[in-house]
Amino acid sequence: MSPLDLLLEPLQYDFMVRALTTTVIAAVVCALLSCWLVLVGWSLMGDAVSHAVLPGVVIAYVLGAPFALGALVFGFLAVALIGAIRGTSRVKEDAAIGIVFTTLFALGLVLISVTPSQTDLNHIIFGNILGVSTADLVQIAVLATIAFAVLVLKRRDLTLYAFDPMHAHAIGLSPRFLGALLLGLLALTAVVALQVVGVILVVAMLIIPGATAYLLTDRFGHMLVIAPVMSAVCSVVGIYLSYWLDAASGGLVVVVQGAAFSLVYVFAPRHGLLGKHLTARRRTVTA
Repeated sequence: MSPLDLLLEPLQYDFMVRALTTTVIAAVVCALLSCWLVLVGWSLMGDAVSHAVLPGVVIAYVLGAPFALGALVFGFLAVALIGAIRGTSRVKEDAAIGIVFTTLFALGLVLISVTPSQTDLNHIIFGNILGVSTADLVQIAVLATIAFAVLVLKRRDLTLYAFDPMHAHAIGLSPRFLGALLLGLLALTAVVALQVVGVILVVAMLIIPGATAYLLTDRFGHMLVIAPVMSAVCSVVGIYLSYWLDAASGGLVVVVQGAAFSLVYVFAPRHGLLGKHLTARRRTVTA
């Protein structure tokens, strides 16, 4: 079989076309948001929100409502609870995140255990990108478009907030509002990624692309281009590998992204291990 056949054969199936389209959409918007999450240091927050939506998904399933609706409600609830605990007690942010994340995720697991049919819910936990319907694709595209549009329109304000909240406040911006906006976008984007990789691996799509781009460039504007492009390419490769290896699609998407990060971590020109080693050697020689 020729390389062209390897590329074209999966595209003969509608479910593969939907899977590829959905994965690329989710990968791009997650990667864009991940650039700000990496700068602000909200990796744990992404993990918390992505896991905290589980009870909302289960409740939506029981009520026959769209999964995205339940996930959105509990995503915003998690953000509000973390903010409330942090702002009204002596508990620090990391502890507040841990409390809310573990409690809501545990609640979701309990609800799953008492729910008669668990097939669809297991798909939410582990992802089921190959089972995405046209309606799911439209829903994901709409949510991703909203998140993408807000990120693009508010990119300057969010970037200033990420780098220097004090300066943002000095020029009339509200750091509290921008932080809340970023958290809201995090909840929205986590819902977008649910169908692709499931609750457990959402955080990977929200962190790995931004971290990878961060090692490749010192300019934030370049990060906003590198992260989505790399994430989209890795996602397509992951879906193709899942087709040919008959393996878990969401898992392979994340594995490919992790492999890309590993390569960049070692070989990045300035911030990779080899790059820093060569730079240190040059300085030693010139000295």
